[in-house]
Parts: sequence; structure tokens; C-alpha cells
Amino acid sequence: MDDRLIVALDVPNALAGLDLVEKLGDAVGFYKIGLGMLTGGGMALANELKAEHGKRVFLDMKLFDIGATVEAAVRGIAQYDLDFLTVHGDPHVIRAAREGAAGSNLKILGVTILTSLERADLDAGMIQPGDLHEITVERAARAFDAGADGIICSPREAAAIRALPGSRLIVTPGVRPSGSDLGDQKRVETPASAIAAGVDHIVVGRPIWKAADPRAAAQDIIAQMGAA
Repeated sequence: MDDRLIVALDVPNALAGLDLVEKLGDAVGFYKIGLGMLTGGGMALANELKAEHGKRVFLDMKLFDIGATVEAAVRGIAQYDLDFLTVHGDPHVIRAAREGAAGSNLKILGVTILTSLERADLDAGMIQPGDLHEITVERAARAFDAGADGIICSPREAAAIRALPGSRLIVTPGVRPSGSDLGDQKRVETPASAIAAGVDHIVVGRPIWKAADPRAAAQDIIAQMGAA
């Protein structure tokens, strides 16, 4: 297993997620469970993967609220002994999440700019003007300053973020093997280029779980990372 690959279990429910995990077997040791799975038994699956299958789990909740609410939510999640949790990268959210995770091994990852967004999307959301790359790097710097264990970013910003003082974990969605359908992702790189840019973990979903042979697809991505 190469835990630099995190497989996104973006399937309808926990049963489908467990079926995919069984197909992947010992080829994959790290899984992401996101909001789409939450009402389909996502937390139960997270616990089962940790307790019964020895897998690492990344809970992708992208929490955002007032500090007290974020702190309480993270404190509740931290009791499950999971590995990574995402919150929005705003400094007040990061600080609250760190308080909630205190005393646990849960790593808090701050979301910079979603990899499905580009400048026009930021304009529509009234996000400050400026270069998207520079905004992403600045958000990462502020998240690190607030105590984030790592950040979520596009692989296209990874090298600049890795060069920041005090840089920590870098986890990137928006990774697609050459020739894959991009889906809703817009700022995309290959597994090899992401690793070469200094990324610690890549997150891949559809190119694996939509493949005729998911295990072979995962192994191919691992091989591509190894060639970086």
C-alpha cells in the first residue's frame, strides 16, 4: 500500500463503499468519506474501516460556522480516532477546530479554494478580486499561521505552498490520470505531476470506482506516483 493515495468513497451509501473497499483490498490503505456519504452511513463506515479493516480515514466535512460550534463539532468527531478532517481555511475556523481536536491524533486540514472553482466562480461569490493562485497561497499561509496541520489545494498551487515557511501537509483533489474524464474538476494535474510538486497525498475517486477493475486502476495510479 502507498498511503499517498487516498481513495474518495463518493458512492451512494456505506454498503457501496464497503464493497469498493473489499474490491481494492490491500492495494489501498487510506479512504476519504465526504458529505455525500454522510446520510448514507458515512460515520458508521468510517468507524468500521478503522476498527475492523485497519484503514486510515479522511473525513471531508469542510466545516464552517462560528468558533464555538466548530469546536464542539470537532471535539465530537475527534473521539472516533480518525486521521484527517477538513474545515474551511478561515483562521477563526482553524483555531476553533484545533481546540476541538486537542488531545487527539486528528489532523485538521484547511480548505483553500475548491478545485472545482475558477476566477469566474469567485467573482460570482463576491470573493475578493485578484489572481486565484495568489489567493490560494495566501489562504494556505493564513491557515498554517492559525495552526492547521495541513491544507487542501489544487496541485497547481502545491509547489508555491510547499515553499511557504512552516509548510505542513498538502492534500490535493483535482488529480486525474492522463486521459481521464475531468468531471467537475477545473484545476487538474496528473498523479506524477502532483507528487513532483511536493504533495503529500492525492485524492482520487471516480477514475477508480468507475473503472472496470478498480484495484488495477488504483495500482496504476500508485505506479504513476512512484515514477514522479
